[in-house]
Amino acid sequence: MPELVKKYADTGKVKIVWHDFAWIGNESRQAAQAARCAGRQSKFWEYHDYLFSHQRGENQGQFNSANLKRFASDLGLDATAFGACLDKAEDLGAIQSDLAAGRSLGVRSTPGFVIAGQVFGASPTALVAALDAAIARAGA
Repeated sequence: MPELVKKYADTGKVKIVWHDFAWIGNESRQAAQAARCAGRQSKFWEYHDYLFSHQRGENQGQFNSANLKRFASDLGLDATAFGACLDKAEDLGAIQSDLAAGRSLGVRSTPGFVIAGQVFGASPTALVAALDAAIARAGA
């Protein structure tokens, strides 16, 4: 992902729009909420990257509330504000809406990408080809 961001987003060729696809269970919904809470402190991507680098299996406790709050502290976030945000879970409706929207587009797993209405998985080769084709069509 860092190479794609550098080549396409940082150069202004594409815009990355994040949508949650919290499909694995309660921990994925909690992690999505936590990332949104970090975003309120302008640390969404840092928290996102931290989550991905600290995965330890699905629904095994790694992304429970206590750990998510510890991750926020590890990243230097305001722990009180983050904890209150996580506990309120105000974004869960939007997170569920993102999941439903992704499913309606044909997204079935993560990471998933939608480029010009077509869904792609994690294949870098297919993703780069689709990005280059969409950029060429747009005349960028």
